[in-house]
Formats: sequence, C-alpha cells, structure tokens
Amino acid sequence: MTGITASGLGSGLDISSLVSQLVTAERSPATSRLDSRETKLKAQISAIGSFKSVLSNFQSSLASLKKTDTFQSMKATVADDKLFAATAENGAQAGDYNIKVEQLAQAHRLATPADQVFASTSAVIGTGTLTFQFGTYDADTNAFTANANKSIQTVTLDASNNTLTGIRDAINKANIGVTASIVNDGNGYRLVMGAKDSGAANGLKITADDSSLSLLAFDPTSQSDRDTKQTLAAADARIVVDGLTVTSASNTVKEVVPGVTLTLKAKGDTATNLTVAQDTSETTKALETFVKSYNDMMSTVKSLTAYDTQTKTAGTLAGDYNVRSTINRIRDIFTSSVTGTSGSFKSLADVGISLQRDGTLSLDSTKLAKALGSDTEGVASLFTHAGGTTDPLIRYVDSTSTATSGTFDITVSQLATQGSYVGNSISSLTLVGSSNTFALKVDGVQSGTLELLAGTYTSDQLVSELQSRINGDSALQAAGASVSVGFSANAFTFTSNRYGSSSSIEFTAVNGGIGNRLKLSVGAGTVGQDAQGTIDGVAATGSGRTLTATSGSAAGISVEVLGGATGARGTVSLSDGIAQRLDNLLTDVLGSDGPLNSRTETLNKQVDQVGDERDKLDIRMSALEARYQAQFTAMDLLVSQLTATSNYLTQQLAGLSSSS
Repeated sequence: MTGITASGLGSGLDISSLVSQLVTAERSPATSRLDSRETKLKAQISAIGSFKSVLSNFQSSLASLKKTDTFQSMKATVADDKLFAATAENGAQAGDYNIKVEQLAQAHRLATPADQVFASTSAVIGTGTLTFQFGTYDADTNAFTANANKSIQTVTLDASNNTLTGIRDAINKANIGVTASIVNDGNGYRLVMGAKDSGAANGLKITADDSSLSLLAFDPTSQSDRDTKQTLAAADARIVVDGLTVTSASNTVKEVVPGVTLTLKAKGDTATNLTVAQDTSETTKALETFVKSYNDMMSTVKSLTAYDTQTKTAGTLAGDYNVRSTINRIRDIFTSSVTGTSGSFKSLADVGISLQRDGTLSLDSTKLAKALGSDTEGVASLFTHAGGTTDPLIRYVDSTSTATSGTFDITVSQLATQGSYVGNSISSLTLVGSSNTFALKVDGVQSGTLELLAGTYTSDQLVSELQSRINGDSALQAAGASVSVGFSANAFTFTSNRYGSSSSIEFTAVNGGIGNRLKLSVGAGTVGQDAQGTIDGVAATGSGRTLTATSGSAAGISVEVLGGATGARGTVSLSDGIAQRLDNLLTDVLGSDGPLNSRTETLNKQVDQVGDERDKLDIRMSALEARYQAQFTAMDLLVSQLTATSNYLTQQLAGLSSSS
C-alpha cells in the first residue's frame, strides 16, 4: 500500500515553492541569454528584410532607365488642331513643317438606282453570284486597274438570302472588305454598299452572273441605267508638306515626317505649322525618380547601420559585411566610366548627377537639361544597354544581357538574298477557258488553289492580278508569307518578301493557260541565302539579314545587314550602361542564391538553434526540479523523524521528573 506524503509537514517548509524558486533562479540567466540572442537574430532578419525592400525599390526605379525609349520621347504640336492631330513616336525626326490639307480620304460608296426603289426590305431581288473587285478607276483613260494587294471576293445568293435584307446580311457576313446597309430615301428602300477601306485604290467593281442581280452591278468603265450608282468616289487624302504633295489611302498618314502620325480632320484653305521636338520631361522624371529612390534607400541604410554616440547604441546592421559590400559596389558603378557609349558622356557627373559626401546623390537640373539638349542619344547610351553602328546600312538589332560592352569590327562576306522563281518567255497575255488555276509554296507554306479569270490583259494587269491572288491567300497571310510579282524580259518573276535560307518559291500545281500562256511550270525556284560575315573577327551566325555573334568578345550581339557591299563594314558599339549594370548587380544581390538570402538563411538556422537550446534547457530544468524535489522530500522526512524522537524523549524526561 502506497504511503501518503505531504511535503513540508515534517519541516514546516513550503517545499514546492522553494523548489520552484530554485529552478527559476537556475533557469533565469540561461533564458535571458537565449531571449537576448533570439531577439537580436530576429531583429537582424527583419533589418535585412528592410534592406532588401529598399534595394528592390531602387531596382524598380531602373526599369525605365534601361529602355532606350525613355530617352527618345518626342512631342508633336499642331498650330491649328482643327485640321489634323499629330503624335510623335520615340525617335521621331525633329523639325518644323508647313502642312496643308487639300483633300480627305474617303471610301467608295454605291447605291441601287433611285428610280428602282423597293417597297419593303423583304422584297425579293434575285439569286446568283456577286463578284467584288478592288482597284483604281482612271477617268482620263476610262480604265480600272485591280488592287494587287486585295483578292477578288464573291458572295453567293440563293433562295435563303435573295431579299434586300438577305443580300445585305450576306455581304456583311462574308467579311470581304465591303459593308452593306439599307436606306429609305423617302421614296422607298435602297441597298447601299461601300468599301471598308478608304483610298482611290480601294474603289469597287461589282459583277453579277445572273440578270436578276444586274441592278447590283457596278462597272466604272461602263454603266447602264439599271446599274448601281456611285454616291461617293473612292479618294486618297492629299496633303502638301513643305511644298511636296503627298497622298494617302487613309486619313491616318504615317511616316511623311519620320516617326510622326498625322490624323487628318478637315480640309483647310491655308497651311498650318507642325513642330516636332524633343520631349525631355519623361527622361527628367525617370532620372529624378532614380535619384530619389537611391536617397531613400540610403536613408534606410543609415538608420540600420548608424552608431548613436549619445545612447551608445549601434544600428541592427552596423558593421554588416553584406550591407557595406553592396553599397560600395553601387558607389563604384556611380563613379566609374562607361565604355562603348555613342556620345561624350562617360559618367553620371557628366549629366549632372553627383555623389555627395554624405553618400546621397544630387541632381543638377540645369546640367541635365543641357546634356539632353545637346546629345540625347549620348545620355541614353550612358544608362542603357545600347548599341549602334557606323555603317548606315547595318542596323544594331539586339544583345543579350551578358554581352560585353565595347566596339567591334564588322565584316560581311555574303549579303542575304530572297527566294525567287522566274518563268519562261511568254507569247500571249490572253487567258481562255475556265481552269486557269495554280498553287504554290511561299517560304515553305502551301497556298490553296488560286485562279485567274479568262480575258485579255496587259502585263501590268497580270502582274497585279497574280500578286493580288497570291498575297490574298488565307494560308499565306496567316503565315506572314507574301511575294512581289514583276515582269521582265517577257517573263514573270516571283520574289519572296522574306530574306535568307527560309525564303523560297515553288509552284506545286499549274493548269490551263497558266502554264500554256503564262509559261509557268511546276517546280522550285532559287532559294534565298543568309547573310554571312564576322563580328570582332569571329564568324557570326546568319539568319536572313541578321548576323549574330555566338562566341568571342562580341558574343550575344546581333546586327542586320540591310544592303551595301561585302567586305569591311565599320563597327558596332555596345555600352553596358549604368542602369543596366546596377540592375545586374541588384539582381545578383537579391537573387535566391545571393548573399542577402544566404545571410537570412544562416540567421534563421541560428534562430532554430536557439529553439533547440530552449528544448535542452527545459529537459535539464525538469531533471533539476526532480532532483531538488527528491532531496527536499528526504530532508522533510528526516526532520519529521527527528521531531518524533525529540517529542518522545521530551515525554520520557517529563515523566522521570514527575516521579522524582
């Protein structure tokens, strides 16, 4: 039977409280030491997190400075914006231009005859096929020339869509570049048709294969009273720029002034002025953000690393190697020169940004404005990963982020060529029969079956028809493949609009007069060739007109050879600008394998170690508590026994005294 114990009964002491106090006294120094260590570690982790945050914010401010577009912003101002609006792209040609709007572009519009109106929109008109052709009508020669860039389109009408409404819907659903609507002119309903695209070359010619549809036909060279009538002629926009007349199929006129888009609004009796000038506001704003972001970062760094002489306390990251090393590397970039720049600016100080004694950056707005005004491209190359060439017929394309800055020689040993096909000499420009079909591959892409209508053509008309049919093929359009057709030495030539070894033309099917009269036959033409050459003396890889250095000092740099001769072709320069270098540095520092992440992982492991030490302390204190409990319980039992003996002896002595 287990005995009943009551701690402290023998000695009168509160043994539980005494043991607890002794264990607490033993635990307290170790706990305080672990708490202090854990607090310091977590504070360092938090501080590194704050440091990473301000570094990330600083890196974000570099995004716009890495882009060449930031330094090429242009602004277009129109004196009389009622005549036209203007927008300038980055890199647009600066200058003042005198512009007069003489005519706006308009789309061709046709309407069924006014004396043949319909009583209702459900009136039945007829069945058959309507054929739509786009082209230019010359009133002087009474000739219609087909638009080589647009294919002939057809719309089939049957019993399901032979009403006025049905024909309108069939034309619109066909999506052939023609719109149709129904208008009530007060006397009845009329069908109105028009080209979606404006411009003289987008005039319409409509033929019908059934007499029931004859009132919908329109031939600008020969019209009858029953034909559809023209309500608006197809017309090009016409403007005069500094005395030079320019026409456009659209009222949106591009590249008359390089990099500028004009949106024509109204015809004007007098000219107005267009000013295209450098807009430095975006560049200035980006640099101001850059300076402010860096100074904000330094303010945070100062609070994390400073030592307060009054309180004799140091910042959480005072003396931290990673912080000190990162800031020093950033400052080294600020004070170093940039090689390979296209201008005279080699350092931040050259454009008004200087490092102060307190570690912050200062921006001299006046000096910056002067630099931007004198050489914007030079300022851009100071910050961006930019390239340029000395030969105007060789264009810098791109470079990898690891490409080395510098200047490298370019040599071209072979110019890129286009794939082509040349037919045989022809004797007739007349096609007869109904199976004048052909098919071909352009750049390896197979077209559908294409057909030319029978008739007598001029060489220009056949060139236009062939190019229109081929470039209008849906499969070729989807693949971005197209051709240019020519007629030389009494033979047709077909040239791919692509350059290089992937450029080719092959006729895969030829029937009827296409082979007999136009002398085209099944077979492949001449395949194009890629450009070949060297960059910095090392053979570059050619693809079309592009040469890319894959090894050597220039590895990663690509240029496009637009033309010219073979042989030495000047140089390509690449500047690894300040913004790009800073971005590369910060990407490394903030990366998953970077020093800050490694430091954070180390500190987290040390926090885990503190947890392990707490567990060990708990085990040790539990053992100590058990030992104290056992020792004091034994003492209490001994005191109880001694007390019992004392009481017994006291009673015996008292008895002896009474007997005496």
